[in-house]
Amino acid sequence: MNELNKEYEASLKSIETENLIDRVFYRPVGFRIARALRNTGVTPNMVTVISIFVGAAAGFFFYPQQPLLTLCGVLSLVLANILDCVDGQLARLTGIKSAIGRILDGIAGDIWFICVYVAFALILSERFGTYWLFVPAFMSGFSHLFQANITDYYKTVHLYFISKEKGKELHTADQIKSQYREMKPGIRRLFISAYRWYTLLQMNTTPRLQQLLHSLHERYGDDIPEDIRLKFRTQSRRLMKKYIDLLTFNGRTVVMFVVVFTGQVWIYFIYEIIVLNIVLAVSIHKHEQMCTALWNEL
Repeated sequence: MNELNKEYEASLKSIETENLIDRVFYRPVGFRIARALRNTGVTPNMVTVISIFVGAAAGFFFYPQQPLLTLCGVLSLVLANILDCVDGQLARLTGIKSAIGRILDGIAGDIWFICVYVAFALILSERFGTYWLFVPAFMSGFSHLFQANITDYYKTVHLYFISKEKGKELHTADQIKSQYREMKPGIRRLFISAYRWYTLLQMNTTPRLQQLLHSLHERYGDDIPEDIRLKFRTQSRRLMKKYIDLLTFNGRTVVMFVVVFTGQVWIYFIYEIIVLNIVLAVSIHKHEQMCTALWNEL
């Protein structure tokens, strides 16, 4: 493997958690931009903030329902996701990482999609003459937040089973609470408080996974035997490819880009509220079954 390939892999959290479109497009493009920015003084958080504005613009482009503007909206989301890759890859290439950066990175995509859902709701409200269509927009946004939260958690747990170093972003709510108590009042403390509730939701949704992690920590600390790590990762990768990847940016935007060009944006609300929530429920059930089986083998 040449030096460039080694550097590229070092810029990723792990190739195991990347889906196909990320591996062949978003991550390679993001890597090239991150390398170009490495010695410029541009920080990952700066890139994240820019991505928020770029992605949020998609809603404004989608609203008029004009083909050229719709294309601009699609390109805005694509560019925003490239920048979302850049911030993480730049952080790993430069070593510039922070808790605030992780939180910002987590909410960036949520802001993009909230703007899109508002645009969709306005389109449908004008078409059907009722603002009640903001209700499915709210339901879609809430569904998206929950789906993204759990998807991010499963990928972070998978990284923990690769190595202690890659999984160092796996925190418990108690760890975050302790960090919160030591901080002075301010915006940073507010972000950490929100992150604690974000983590609590993840933990409360995955009781069997918490049981497995607790048992492994009690028995091995962070030195989990390699055979257990490999067994978890093999089954986790299978679930990601079959179910969880559908809940990522790529899984949802494939459908979104089709419906915005056809003008039938109501289809996307049905897809997210019904189809993707079913996928999420199945993913949680399968993952919890996997964790129970692994716990029984300990």
